[in-house]
Amino acid sequence: MKRQILLLALLLAFFLRISASELSEKIEKLSNVTSVEELDVIPFFSEKYLVQVKQPVDHSDTTKGFFNQRVILCHKGYTNPMVMITEGYNANYALRKSYKNELCDILDANQLCIEHRYFESSTPDPLDWQYLTTQNAAADQHVINQMFKTIYTGKWIATGISKGGQTAILYKAYYPDDVDVTVPYVAPVNFGVEDGRHEPFIANRIGSSKDRKTIRDFQLEVLKRRDRLMGMFEKFVKDKNYTFKANLDTVYDLCVLEYSFAFWQWGKPVKAIPSTDAPDSVILKNFVEVSSPDYFSIEGSEKYVSFFVQAAHELGYYGYDTRPFKQYLVMKDAHNYLLDYFLKDIYQPRWLKTMEWANEKVQKEGNNMLFIYGEWDPWSAPAYVKGDRKDQLVIYKPHGSHRARINNLPYFKKKKAVRTLKKWLEK
Repeated sequence: MKRQILLLALLLAFFLRISASELSEKIEKLSNVTSVEELDVIPFFSEKYLVQVKQPVDHSDTTKGFFNQRVILCHKGYTNPMVMITEGYNANYALRKSYKNELCDILDANQLCIEHRYFESSTPDPLDWQYLTTQNAAADQHVINQMFKTIYTGKWIATGISKGGQTAILYKAYYPDDVDVTVPYVAPVNFGVEDGRHEPFIANRIGSSKDRKTIRDFQLEVLKRRDRLMGMFEKFVKDKNYTFKANLDTVYDLCVLEYSFAFWQWGKPVKAIPSTDAPDSVILKNFVEVSSPDYFSIEGSEKYVSFFVQAAHELGYYGYDTRPFKQYLVMKDAHNYLLDYFLKDIYQPRWLKTMEWANEKVQKEGNNMLFIYGEWDPWSAPAYVKGDRKDQLVIYKPHGSHRARINNLPYFKKKKAVRTLKKWLEK
């Protein structure tokens, strides 16, 4: 009996190796593939590969050169649906053996994660910012979609979180027929470098009036205690080896202004905010935990420069309302801080109304689109507003943050989302 079991195990391993080699050979034969590396995989998938795809730096002019774009494929079955992750940043997380998008479980699907151009190893050399455009990024995704469709014949779902959700929306606008369903999570549709809708949303609509006052009073207390806290603040950034593009007072102000946005974005508990008569050490600890100066440091912001370029050029961002804090701020105006602080001496792009175009295009032509948002996420201030199409659905997680997902929606909202997805995929 033991010999029979051993024989079956050997046969199974033999056939799995054949299957793996068949898939890797299929991938290697795809146009533009420069390398294929097998990775460890969880039991839900049978195979996993890191694939490098040769892409033009500028899809409209191949004389500008090429770069390798990183793609991570997890195989379930050739006819199963394909969850295509239109990542907005790097795809390091997808290299983890354990990573699996929630839509794979919901739809019993394959997974294809595409690292965004100009992030991590998918960065052209030399780096020329003028080719970091939404049109080129969407063309990257289109090339990869068309390549892998020669292998995978099931339904295709484009999805992404935050900037990845923006990327999914833009991909739908540029290539409306590439995928069968699009699922953007917590994706802002900003209409300006400083959109203008975030600030009143934070001031008047998130949480209760009591909660909003608690946060504002804490921010004011941090500013009032500047002289007492600055020495501790300076020691904190020195211990972390942070350096900045501005003096420490300006960084302190920026962290105070960022506090309310960061607090609501990540769904922090209001009860954890220290009272205004708490000791200095307690005040500072909460301040830097919620609004870390790392975000404004050269070291911390370096990996986001590509995002800041896109935000200032096409994707948009948020501003700060300085009026409640004017009396205590050292910096007199935070307007245009994205360009003046983060992109100073790096790149000064010209704003294009790309998101307004994409919004209008998707409202009119975007079929089978499911949007997930958190009710109290500041990025929901510029949330997508659906038009008259019956094949679009926008779902908010009550009191939800930037962590809103289908799997953490309330029962009936989750049931509606899953039912809608499966109905669209059955068409």
